[in-house]
Amino acid sequence: MISRRSFMQRAAAGAAGIAFTQSAFSNIIIPQKKERLGVALVGLGYYSTDLLAPALQKTKHCYLAGIVTGTPAKAEKWKQQFNIPDKNIYSYTNFDELANNPDIDVVYVVLPPSMHAEYSIRAAKAGKHVWCEKPMAMTVTECQSMIDACKSNKVKLSIGYRVHHDPNTQQIIKYRKDLTYGKVTRVEAAAGYFDPRTDHWKQKKSLGGGAMYDMGVYPLNATRYSTGLEPIAVTAQASTTRPEIYKEVEETMNFQLEFPGGATAQCETSFGKGMNTLVVTCAKGWYKLVPFQGYNGLNGMTSDGKVINFPIDNQQAKQMDDDALAIFNSTALLAPGEEGLKDIRVVEAVYKSVAAKKRVTI
Repeated sequence: MISRRSFMQRAAAGAAGIAFTQSAFSNIIIPQKKERLGVALVGLGYYSTDLLAPALQKTKHCYLAGIVTGTPAKAEKWKQQFNIPDKNIYSYTNFDELANNPDIDVVYVVLPPSMHAEYSIRAAKAGKHVWCEKPMAMTVTECQSMIDACKSNKVKLSIGYRVHHDPNTQQIIKYRKDLTYGKVTRVEAAAGYFDPRTDHWKQKKSLGGGAMYDMGVYPLNATRYSTGLEPIAVTAQASTTRPEIYKEVEETMNFQLEFPGGATAQCETSFGKGMNTLVVTCAKGWYKLVPFQGYNGLNGMTSDGKVINFPIDNQQAKQMDDDALAIFNSTALLAPGEEGLKDIRVVEAVYKSVAAKKRVTI
């Protein structure tokens, strides 16, 4: 038996041990799970300035934590406007030092398409999740290298297909999945605007310019989510009404897609005229969105009189919050890198068709 004296001695020793443990570990800070992800915008052009930065003031699960820019004047302006600390402001020369900054969880690449692969891969190697604007990259090879880099560094890669996050687009996809109006037989999709600029990267081939890369992925992607299929052939025609401006790339691209099972698509994209229409014809009716890819106000109707008009406050905020939640919860992204790659595979075929002046299988 343990005597009362022995018991008291042991109890005292145990209490001292607990006191020592509490004292020894009292200064250790246990990292808390972040409530919001810090996002660094790479490239401070129109889209970052006028759309993404304002949207990040409305997001619930992420926030503007840092910036990457090659223009010191822009850096100072953003620093003052958004209260960004100096340590979270980077240039393109010290970009890789992001790896040492725990404030930044996500790098959002908002650069000309020719730069997407390089900075997405560098961000992944820095251990940061990657959000990349569309088009994903210039080639399928570049797209695959981005996917591989993110997988090998165990980070997520999402492409900025904001309309995938819009409830009106999601309704179009639901009609297709539920066969509400029967099998899809034809899709008509067009996206474009008149661009008055005469010296912009969108007019330079080396930077990823041309209507097909920029606006063309909207109708292309729409045909894919409307049919749920991948195109098997394309016939395309490039043109321009302003050859003095569009010397290196097309101003307008028309392309016709063929899908397994006989469905077809007629698509158009342009920097020379405005268009923003998606019409899906099925065996038992049709439905459409006009506009289908605007920054807000997507709406449409069906052949039997239903109105498609779901409200959304801010597409970009919804997109970034959805992607942040996918990171937090380790769940699937709505538009992962593989989605972007599938579009670029067709874009490459479009240009092959133009060059060969004939139908090209994909």
